[in-house]
Amino acid sequence: MRPVAIVGVGQTPVREHWDAGLRELAVQAVWQALDESGRTSVDVFYVGNMLSGTLTGQEHLATLIAEYAGLAGVEAVKAEAACGSGAAAFRQAMLAVASGAAEVALAVGVEKLTETSTHKTTDGLASAADADYETAMGISFVALNALLMRRYMHEYGYRKADFAAFVEVAHRNAVHNPNAMFRHPVTREQYERAKIVADPVNLLDSSPIADGASAVVLTSLERVKEFPTVPVWVAACEVSTDTIALDNRENPLWLKAAEQSVRKALKNSGLTHRDIQLFELHDAFSIMSALSLEGSGFAEKGEAVKLADEGYFAIDGTLPISTFGGLKARGHPVGATGLYQIVEATLQLRGEAPHSIQIPDARTAMAQNIGGSGATIITTILTKERL
Repeated sequence: MRPVAIVGVGQTPVREHWDAGLRELAVQAVWQALDESGRTSVDVFYVGNMLSGTLTGQEHLATLIAEYAGLAGVEAVKAEAACGSGAAAFRQAMLAVASGAAEVALAVGVEKLTETSTHKTTDGLASAADADYETAMGISFVALNALLMRRYMHEYGYRKADFAAFVEVAHRNAVHNPNAMFRHPVTREQYERAKIVADPVNLLDSSPIADGASAVVLTSLERVKEFPTVPVWVAACEVSTDTIALDNRENPLWLKAAEQSVRKALKNSGLTHRDIQLFELHDAFSIMSALSLEGSGFAEKGEAVKLADEGYFAIDGTLPISTFGGLKARGHPVGATGLYQIVEATLQLRGEAPHSIQIPDARTAMAQNIGGSGATIITTILTKERL
């Protein structure tokens, strides 16, 4: 497989975009990425999206976006892996270039969640769970995470308030991200007073639904000198899966797909955990931050919450997480989230993050996108220099 580099990125602000639909949001991010790369055409085009058909009635999405982006005629395919759809599209674009099937590939993630009723959007998000044995029983996606959080607290002896550090870190970082939805800090007192959504998950444990799009242009080692940007290299991008239903797992508190995808990514890149300088994790809920860190090998079982409280994952800590605010404060336009993570990691490695959240001398970053409650996990490692 050939080395692959990111040579262009684009993103829209994460907001309630009342003046733009799916195609408009996607085209904005696509044109940014193409302009930065100096390209007007690509060989292949992949779109990450979860709910276009359910919420907007629009399938055949990739071809629609290609048409409106001025890319008519290009191979265009939609990738869907629930909330992991953005990274799934990225992986397909990366594989197309790495295999030699394409020289220049484009991936965009896009989602429009705010123009439908809360009931309809909640039902759509619940489709990431097992339709027969979870959703049909009336359990929501928030409730599934509440079950995980309650069990974690019971298993390891934590109190609800102990999870506040994850929220504090995300919001503190998002203050400096112009594309974040919530650019304000959150105090521990505010966290403890927040309204309960599904006990013990409260409003501040939960990432907000939002609209947004993010995109990257990828090319091969042989062509990278043709582009004006500083390349960021894809050291690895690996996928693993687990059962969709929580009750089918041997241990619901262990994200086996995180463990496996990280192990494969580290092996294929030749790196170790100590080489990773920042981690853009999938903090859809506070409990998922803890489970991701532990499953990925950055904390022992039951230790992630303690480490967060000690400042281990702060922007100036040992392993900064959610450096642009993460899903929690940047926002979570589900099909676009994985590509927002990759764009943000790319900006860190280029040294182009806002000053207050720039990781000094960042050379290696990991991004992890999760579909469902850990059923699909895609782990990507990016490096400043080609390995």
